[in-house]
Amino acid sequence: MSRTPSTTAVVAATPAFQRIKDHVLQQIQSGQWQQGQAIPSEAALARQFNVARMTVNRALRELSDEQTLNRVQGSGTFVAQQKYQSTLVQLRNIADEISARGHQHRGQLQRLERYKADAALLRQFELTAAQQQLFHSVVVHFENDVPIQVEDRYVNPAVAPDYMAQDFGSQTPNAYLTRVAPLQGVQYAIEASMPGPEVAELLRMEITEPCLVLRRCTRSQGQVASVSALWHPASRYQFTGSF
Repeated sequence: MSRTPSTTAVVAATPAFQRIKDHVLQQIQSGQWQQGQAIPSEAALARQFNVARMTVNRALRELSDEQTLNRVQGSGTFVAQQKYQSTLVQLRNIADEISARGHQHRGQLQRLERYKADAALLRQFELTAAQQQLFHSVVVHFENDVPIQVEDRYVNPAVAPDYMAQDFGSQTPNAYLTRVAPLQGVQYAIEASMPGPEVAELLRMEITEPCLVLRRCTRSQGQVASVSALWHPASRYQFTGSF
């Protein structure tokens, strides 16, 4: 006779760090923990779940990477301000968008380099420490000689080994990757964020002016192909979609 697994067995099968993440998310979603509120310390959560602090640290670190929590050194961990999300039905190559408006596109390559991935990028690319080598490019896109986007992109060499040999003044990284690494899936989010000095200078904007940032992760050939942050001056750009 078959037996139904007990609730205890199901809980035990869930990794401890995931149980902690689920608990934190439930407290936030239920309204028990409000935006900006400090959550219990790592030590307190370790006692509550009877686990090592490193297990709690992993759970909180992942929630911080997902922008659910905000960790402040020396002060604690706080519920992050939640960002409004919107769905875009179609994501197009910026050169095609500009041409469709009857305007002139120009790309200006700022950086093209081999890059040793840090821990956050390794997690995003689902790579091990032995696979730290990535490609990194920064391109400014102009519409009629007005800068409207800084494209900061990291690329997996396994899916685009010839990336470093490309001329990104004559083609966009998006166009090249679409050709050599056909898209299998994409995750993205749009948020308002203040630019750093470099981005502000490249976009010819005041550092006090906010940007609209599209953060995108694409998959191809069964693995993460690229991770990019596309910065746009909020006063000069908007995202639209229809369905």
